[in-house]
Amino acid sequence: MKQYPHPTADQINLTCVLHALSDPVRLNFVRCLAEQLCEQRCGAIPTPVAKSTMSHHIRVLRESGLIRVRTEGTQSLTSLRKDEIEAKFPGLLAAVLEAAKEDEAIIALSEK
Repeated sequence: MKQYPHPTADQINLTCVLHALSDPVRLNFVRCLAEQLCEQRCGAIPTPVAKSTMSHHIRVLRESGLIRVRTEGTQSLTSLRKDEIEAKFPGLLAAVLEAAKEDEAIIALSEK
């Protein structure tokens, strides 16, 4: 069973978190995880990119400390490290996700 390295809460830094959230695919992945109450299979969240590209995005999110990936059998289960991020950077994740939602609404309105 493959074990993935994760940064400790003390090793998570703002620059890495913001970099990870700067990509629309990764931001959407985090948004989907934030809406779920439990772990998700990596393939359960729809993404517009190839599996190999998504592996890269998941690695960036994991190494930034935003998500935790654990292996169970042949499945990789992913969860958002929401409590740890909130403790380290209060309000950051909620603000970024809310801004992304507002941007999405503006884009939808402009396409009509």
